[in-house]
Amino acid sequence: MRTVTISSRAISLLCQLAVALTVVSSAVAQDAPFQSRQVTPAGEYTHGIEGPAVDQQGNLYVVNFGKPGTIGKLAAGASQSELFAVLPEGSVGNAIRFDREGRMFVADYKKHTIFVVGRDGKDVETYFHSDDFNQPNDMTVATDGTIYASDPNWKRHDGQIWRVQRSADGNVIGEKMTADRRMSTTNGIDLSPDGKTLYVGESDTREIWSYRIDGTRLVAPKLVKRFDDFDIDGLRTDTAGNLFAARILKGTIAVLTPGGKLIREIPLNGKEPTNLAFGGNDGKTVFVTQRQGGFVESFRTDRPGREYCFWACPGRK
Repeated sequence: MRTVTISSRAISLLCQLAVALTVVSSAVAQDAPFQSRQVTPAGEYTHGIEGPAVDQQGNLYVVNFGKPGTIGKLAAGASQSELFAVLPEGSVGNAIRFDREGRMFVADYKKHTIFVVGRDGKDVETYFHSDDFNQPNDMTVATDGTIYASDPNWKRHDGQIWRVQRSADGNVIGEKMTADRRMSTTNGIDLSPDGKTLYVGESDTREIWSYRIDGTRLVAPKLVKRFDDFDIDGLRTDTAGNLFAARILKGTIAVLTPGGKLIREIPLNGKEPTNLAFGGNDGKTVFVTQRQGGFVESFRTDRPGREYCFWACPGRK
Protein backbone atom coordinates (compact mmCIF):
# COMPACT_ATOMS: atom_id res chain seq x y z
CA MET A 1 0.00 0.00 0.00
CA ARG A 2 1.23 3.43 -0.92
CA THR A 3 0.89 6.13 1.75
CA VAL A 4 0.03 9.64 0.58
CA THR A 5 1.17 12.46 2.83
CA ILE A 6 -0.67 15.77 2.68
CA SER A 7 1.02 18.81 4.14
CA SER A 8 -0.65 20.95 6.79
CA ARG A 9 -0.62 23.87 4.34
CA ALA A 10 -2.55 21.83 1.77
CA ILE A 11 -5.07 20.79 4.40
CA SER A 12 -5.51 24.42 5.41
CA LEU A 13 -6.08 25.47 1.79
CA LEU A 14 -8.62 22.70 1.29
CA CYS A 15 -10.50 23.77 4.42
CA GLN A 16 -10.56 27.37 3.27
CA LEU A 17 -11.87 26.27 -0.11
CA ALA A 18 -14.61 24.18 1.52
CA VAL A 19 -15.71 27.12 3.68
CA ALA A 20 -15.75 29.45 0.66
CA LEU A 21 -17.83 26.99 -1.34
CA THR A 22 -20.25 26.65 1.56
CA VAL A 23 -20.68 30.42 1.82
CA VAL A 24 -21.19 30.78 -1.94
CA SER A 25 -23.64 27.89 -2.00
CA SER A 26 -25.62 29.41 0.87
CA ALA A 27 -25.72 32.81 -0.81
CA VAL A 28 -26.89 31.29 -4.07
CA ALA A 29 -29.60 29.34 -2.26
CA GLN A 30 -30.81 32.46 -0.46
CA ASP A 31 -30.91 34.46 -3.68
CA ALA A 32 -32.70 31.73 -5.65
CA PRO A 33 -36.19 32.96 -6.53
CA PHE A 34 -39.25 31.57 -4.74
CA GLN A 35 -37.23 29.64 -2.13
CA SER A 36 -38.27 30.76 1.32
CA ARG A 37 -36.14 30.85 4.45
CA GLN A 38 -36.76 31.86 8.05
CA VAL A 39 -35.28 35.26 8.88
CA THR A 40 -36.30 35.89 12.51
CA PRO A 41 -36.20 33.58 15.55
CA ALA A 42 -39.30 31.55 16.37
CA GLY A 43 -41.43 32.98 19.16
CA GLU A 44 -40.51 36.65 18.65
CA TYR A 45 -44.14 37.42 17.82
CA THR A 46 -47.42 36.22 19.28
CA HIS A 47 -50.03 34.02 17.63
CA GLY A 48 -51.47 37.33 16.33
CA ILE A 49 -48.45 38.07 14.12
CA GLU A 50 -49.75 40.11 11.18
CA GLY A 51 -49.57 43.31 9.22
CA PRO A 52 -46.08 43.28 7.68
CA ALA A 53 -45.04 46.50 5.95
CA VAL A 54 -41.70 47.88 4.76
CA ASP A 55 -40.66 51.54 4.93
CA GLN A 56 -38.54 53.53 2.48
CA GLN A 57 -35.35 52.55 4.30
CA GLY A 58 -36.11 48.83 3.99
CA ASN A 59 -37.09 48.24 7.62
CA LEU A 60 -39.86 45.71 8.21
CA TYR A 61 -42.62 46.32 10.76
CA VAL A 62 -44.89 43.61 12.18
CA VAL A 63 -47.63 43.75 14.82
CA ASN A 64 -47.68 41.92 18.16
CA PHE A 65 -44.01 41.69 19.01
CA GLY A 66 -43.73 39.71 22.25
CA LYS A 67 -47.23 40.62 23.37
CA PRO A 68 -50.47 41.99 21.88
CA GLY A 69 -50.68 45.73 21.22
CA THR A 70 -47.09 46.21 20.12
CA ILE A 71 -45.21 46.74 16.86
CA GLY A 72 -41.86 45.13 16.18
CA LYS A 73 -39.18 46.41 13.83
CA LEU A 74 -36.77 44.26 11.85
CA ALA A 75 -34.05 46.61 10.63
CA ALA A 76 -32.86 46.11 7.07
CA GLY A 77 -30.37 43.24 7.05
CA ALA A 78 -31.01 42.27 10.69
CA SER A 79 -31.97 38.81 11.94
CA GLN A 80 -33.76 39.83 15.14
CA SER A 81 -36.64 42.24 15.73
CA GLU A 82 -36.82 45.00 18.32
CA LEU A 83 -39.70 46.85 19.94
CA PHE A 84 -40.73 49.86 17.86
CA ALA A 85 -44.05 51.08 19.28
CA VAL A 86 -46.75 50.34 21.83
CA LEU A 87 -50.38 51.07 20.97
CA PRO A 88 -52.80 52.63 23.48
CA GLU A 89 -54.14 50.37 26.22
CA GLY A 90 -56.59 47.81 24.87
CA SER A 91 -55.67 48.33 21.22
CA VAL A 92 -54.32 45.46 19.10
CA GLY A 93 -53.00 46.00 15.60
CA ASN A 94 -53.77 43.76 12.67
CA ALA A 95 -52.42 45.64 9.64
CA ILE A 96 -49.70 48.17 8.86
CA ARG A 97 -49.33 50.20 5.67
CA PHE A 98 -47.21 53.16 4.58
CA ASP A 99 -48.27 55.97 2.28
CA ARG A 100 -45.93 57.58 -0.25
CA GLU A 101 -45.02 60.26 2.32
CA GLY A 102 -43.72 57.57 4.67
CA ARG A 103 -46.52 57.80 7.21
CA MET A 104 -47.30 54.55 9.02
CA PHE A 105 -50.95 53.57 9.44
CA VAL A 106 -52.02 50.80 11.81
CA ALA A 107 -55.45 49.17 11.89
CA ASP A 108 -56.59 48.44 15.45
CA TYR A 109 -59.30 45.79 15.26
CA LYS A 110 -60.08 45.88 18.98
CA LYS A 111 -60.87 49.60 19.33
CA HIS A 112 -62.15 50.24 15.78
CA THR A 113 -59.41 52.74 15.01
CA ILE A 114 -56.80 53.50 12.39
CA PHE A 115 -53.71 55.07 13.97
CA VAL A 116 -50.92 57.07 12.41
CA VAL A 117 -47.56 56.36 14.06
CA GLY A 118 -44.61 58.74 14.14
CA ARG A 119 -41.27 57.83 12.63
CA ASP A 120 -39.72 57.21 16.05
CA GLY A 121 -42.62 55.01 17.20
CA LYS A 122 -43.36 57.23 20.21
CA ASP A 123 -46.23 59.27 18.81
CA VAL A 124 -49.36 57.18 18.20
CA GLU A 125 -52.33 59.31 17.17
CA THR A 126 -55.86 58.46 16.07
CA TYR A 127 -56.25 59.05 12.35
CA PHE A 128 -59.80 57.73 12.05
CA HIS A 129 -62.22 56.02 14.43
CA SER A 130 -65.75 54.73 13.94
CA ASP A 131 -68.02 52.66 16.12
CA ASP A 132 -69.52 51.38 12.86
CA PHE A 133 -66.42 49.34 12.15
CA ASN A 134 -66.86 45.61 12.66
CA GLN A 135 -63.11 45.39 13.07
CA PRO A 136 -60.72 47.01 10.59
CA ASN A 137 -58.69 44.07 9.41
CA ASP A 138 -56.37 44.78 6.48
CA MET A 139 -55.61 47.96 4.55
CA THR A 140 -54.13 49.21 1.32
CA VAL A 141 -53.09 52.77 0.47
CA ALA A 142 -53.47 54.53 -2.88
CA THR A 143 -50.90 56.95 -4.28
CA ASP A 144 -53.05 59.90 -3.19
CA GLY A 145 -53.11 58.65 0.41
CA THR A 146 -56.61 57.18 0.34
CA ILE A 147 -56.90 54.14 2.60
CA TYR A 148 -59.11 51.20 1.71
CA ALA A 149 -59.79 48.92 4.68
CA SER A 150 -61.42 45.51 4.82
CA ASP A 151 -63.95 45.14 7.62
CA PRO A 152 -65.17 41.57 8.20
CA ASN A 153 -67.91 40.38 10.52
CA TRP A 154 -66.81 36.87 11.33
CA LYS A 155 -69.99 35.94 13.24
CA ARG A 156 -72.31 36.98 10.40
CA HIS A 157 -69.96 35.66 7.72
CA ASP A 158 -70.09 38.92 5.81
CA GLY A 159 -68.08 42.10 5.49
CA GLN A 160 -67.56 45.47 3.87
CA ILE A 161 -64.91 47.88 2.63
CA TRP A 162 -64.21 51.39 3.96
CA ARG A 163 -62.65 54.32 2.19
CA VAL A 164 -60.77 56.68 4.50
CA GLN A 165 -59.29 59.92 3.21
CA ARG A 166 -58.49 63.48 4.20
CA SER A 167 -60.88 66.07 2.79
CA ALA A 168 -60.00 69.50 1.43
CA ASP A 169 -60.63 71.11 4.83
CA GLY A 170 -58.18 68.73 6.51
CA ASN A 171 -60.72 66.50 8.21
CA VAL A 172 -60.41 62.73 7.84
CA ILE A 173 -63.58 61.15 6.48
CA GLY A 174 -64.38 57.46 6.50
CA GLU A 175 -67.20 56.02 4.41
CA LYS A 176 -68.56 52.53 3.86
CA MET A 177 -68.28 51.65 0.21
CA THR A 178 -71.26 50.18 -1.60
CA ALA A 179 -70.93 47.17 -3.87
CA ASP A 180 -73.06 45.44 -6.48
CA ARG A 181 -72.90 42.16 -4.58
CA ARG A 182 -73.06 40.98 -0.99
CA MET A 183 -69.57 40.35 0.31
CA SER A 184 -68.49 37.53 2.56
CA THR A 185 -65.80 37.92 5.25
CA THR A 186 -63.57 40.56 3.68
CA ASN A 187 -59.92 40.02 4.54
CA GLY A 188 -56.83 40.54 2.37
CA ILE A 189 -56.93 43.65 0.20
CA ASP A 190 -54.77 45.48 -2.31
CA LEU A 191 -54.88 47.74 -5.37
CA SER A 192 -53.80 47.18 -8.93
CA PRO A 193 -50.68 49.11 -10.01
CA ASP A 194 -52.79 51.77 -11.76
CA GLY A 195 -54.98 52.19 -8.65
CA LYS A 196 -58.22 51.62 -10.54
CA THR A 197 -58.97 48.07 -9.38
CA LEU A 198 -59.41 46.87 -5.82
CA TYR A 199 -58.79 43.20 -5.02
CA VAL A 200 -60.54 41.74 -1.98
CA GLY A 201 -60.08 38.29 -0.52
CA GLU A 202 -63.00 36.64 1.28
CA SER A 203 -61.94 34.05 3.82
CA ASP A 204 -65.18 32.10 4.28
CA THR A 205 -65.63 31.44 0.58
CA ARG A 206 -61.88 31.25 -0.26
CA GLU A 207 -62.54 33.70 -3.09
CA ILE A 208 -60.70 36.73 -4.45
CA TRP A 209 -62.84 39.39 -6.14
CA SER A 210 -61.89 42.44 -8.17
CA TYR A 211 -63.84 45.70 -8.30
CA ARG A 212 -63.50 48.90 -10.26
CA ILE A 213 -63.39 51.92 -7.96
CA ASP A 214 -65.96 54.63 -8.66
CA GLY A 215 -65.82 57.09 -5.75
CA THR A 216 -67.37 55.31 -2.80
CA ARG A 217 -68.80 52.61 -5.08
CA LEU A 218 -67.24 49.27 -5.95
CA VAL A 219 -68.59 48.35 -9.37
CA ALA A 220 -68.12 45.62 -11.98
CA PRO A 221 -67.44 42.80 -9.50
CA LYS A 222 -65.51 39.91 -11.00
CA LEU A 223 -64.51 36.62 -9.42
CA VAL A 224 -60.76 36.34 -9.89
CA LYS A 225 -60.16 33.01 -8.16
CA ARG A 226 -61.90 30.52 -5.94
CA PHE A 227 -59.69 28.02 -4.16
CA ASP A 228 -61.09 24.55 -3.59
CA ASP A 229 -59.49 24.12 -0.19
CA PHE A 230 -57.61 25.92 2.58
CA ASP A 231 -58.32 29.43 3.78
CA ILE A 232 -56.85 32.62 2.31
CA ASP A 233 -55.57 35.56 4.32
CA GLY A 234 -53.49 38.58 3.30
CA LEU A 235 -52.68 39.50 -0.30
CA ARG A 236 -50.44 41.89 -2.22
CA THR A 237 -49.88 42.88 -5.84
CA ASP A 238 -46.63 43.36 -7.73
CA THR A 239 -45.79 45.91 -10.43
CA ALA A 240 -47.14 43.59 -13.15
CA GLY A 241 -50.47 43.32 -11.37
CA ASN A 242 -49.94 39.73 -10.23
CA LEU A 243 -51.55 38.78 -6.93
CA PHE A 244 -49.70 37.09 -4.06
CA ALA A 245 -52.14 35.44 -1.63
CA ALA A 246 -51.33 33.83 1.72
CA ARG A 247 -52.92 30.37 1.93
CA ILE A 248 -53.11 29.85 5.64
CA LEU A 249 -53.01 26.20 6.80
CA LYS A 250 -51.65 25.11 3.42
CA GLY A 251 -48.38 26.89 4.07
CA THR A 252 -47.97 28.49 0.66
CA ILE A 253 -48.15 31.81 -1.15
CA ALA A 254 -50.23 31.50 -4.32
CA VAL A 255 -49.19 33.73 -7.22
CA LEU A 256 -51.97 34.60 -9.67
CA THR A 257 -52.25 36.66 -12.81
CA PRO A 258 -54.69 39.60 -12.67
CA GLY A 259 -57.14 37.32 -14.48
CA GLY A 260 -56.85 34.60 -11.84
CA LYS A 261 -54.58 32.05 -13.52
CA LEU A 262 -52.40 30.27 -10.98
CA ILE A 263 -48.76 30.90 -11.89
CA ARG A 264 -47.17 29.02 -8.99
CA GLU A 265 -47.51 28.17 -5.32
CA ILE A 266 -44.48 28.96 -3.20
CA PRO A 267 -43.92 26.49 -0.33
CA LEU A 268 -43.07 28.07 3.02
CA ASN A 269 -41.30 26.91 6.19
CA GLY A 270 -44.38 27.44 8.36
CA LYS A 271 -47.89 26.19 7.65
CA GLU A 272 -49.86 29.26 8.74
CA PRO A 273 -48.91 32.37 6.73
CA THR A 274 -51.10 35.33 7.67
CA ASN A 275 -49.84 38.12 5.43
CA LEU A 276 -46.95 39.37 3.32
CA ALA A 277 -45.13 42.49 2.19
CA PHE A 278 -42.61 43.39 -0.51
CA GLY A 279 -39.31 44.98 0.48
CA GLY A 280 -35.55 44.68 0.16
CA ASN A 281 -33.26 47.06 -1.68
CA ASP A 282 -35.04 46.38 -4.99
CA GLY A 283 -38.58 45.63 -3.81
CA LYS A 284 -38.25 41.97 -4.83
CA THR A 285 -37.96 40.42 -1.35
CA VAL A 286 -41.25 39.14 0.02
CA PHE A 287 -41.60 38.94 3.81
CA VAL A 288 -44.21 36.54 5.20
CA THR A 289 -45.61 36.53 8.74
CA GLN A 290 -46.05 33.04 10.16
CA ARG A 291 -48.64 32.40 12.86
CA GLN A 292 -47.18 28.93 13.34
CA GLY A 293 -44.04 29.67 15.31
CA GLY A 294 -44.42 33.46 15.46
CA PHE A 295 -41.64 34.31 13.02
CA VAL A 296 -40.97 36.00 9.68
CA GLU A 297 -39.67 34.24 6.61
CA SER A 298 -38.81 35.61 3.19
CA PHE A 299 -38.22 34.71 -0.42
CA ARG A 300 -37.08 36.47 -3.56
CA THR A 301 -39.40 37.12 -6.48
CA ASP A 302 -38.98 38.42 -10.02
CA ARG A 303 -40.75 41.79 -9.77
CA PRO A 304 -41.06 44.55 -7.16
CA GLY A 305 -44.24 45.03 -5.19
CA ARG A 306 -46.71 47.77 -6.10
CA GLU A 307 -45.96 49.81 -2.98
CA TYR A 308 -42.23 49.83 -3.69
CA CYS A 309 -43.06 52.23 -6.50
CA PHE A 310 -44.21 54.80 -3.95
CA TRP A 311 -40.51 55.60 -3.62
CA ALA A 312 -38.33 53.88 -6.18
CA CYS A 313 -39.99 53.41 -9.58
CA PRO A 314 -38.95 55.79 -12.39
CA GLY A 315 -41.65 58.14 -13.60
CA ARG A 316 -43.92 57.79 -10.56
CA LYS A 317 -46.34 60.65 -10.09
